Amino acid sequence: MADFPNQNPQKHGVLADVQGFLFGTTMASFAMVLLTHLGLVTGQTAGLAVLLSYLTGYGFGPIFFVVNLPFYWLALKRMGWIFTAKTFAAIAVMSVTTELLPSYISFDTVNPVVGAVLVGMLSGMALLALFRHGASLGGVGILALYLQDKTGFRAGYTQLLFDVGVFAAAFFVIDVPLVLYSLLGAVVLNLNIAVNHRKDWYIAS
Repeated sequence: MADFPNQNPQKHGVLADVQGFLFGTTMASFAMVLLTHLGLVTGQTAGLAVLLSYLTGYGFGPIFFVVNLPFYWLALKRMGWIFTAKTFAAIAVMSVTTELLPSYISFDTVNPVVGAVLVGMLSGMALLALFRHGASLGGVGILALYLQDKTGFRAGYTQLLFDVGVFAAAFFVIDVPLVLYSLLGAVVLNLNIAVNHRKDWYIAS
């Protein structure tokens, strides 16, 4: 998942922030429940956490929470404490929600192609909502921006290289058709972000 929130947002009210935060984290959690139900993978730290959950048998939520821990120091340095606190809260809520949702919802028949597209759409909406309110789902995007500041290496390239690594590793963990469906979902997600994410559109408190 891409992680480029607005770094200089205007103000939202508290109610709008809470609504956007709950919408974003809930949609992201639902997308991950559907994704893991289908046995698919995604990019960024979420994709790494998914692969580790498949390999270890542990739930996605706890692994996702732990995988993101090293990035908070960079977030504090690069984005400030408000963004870091919001991102920490978003990741914590998503980590818990992805563990709870399967007790309340189940899937009978989901075509993997349709499922991959839905995961991409849901994840895109979730990230856009969080970006709008000055948060993200952490991880590689923060590292990418930090490296860009320090070395000049473009943040987008760092994210792309990380995703290439995740999807390359996925070929050794899940079946090839599932990797291809996952790539379709990643394309839908990134198109959603590319078309709808504009830095000057996002507002947060």
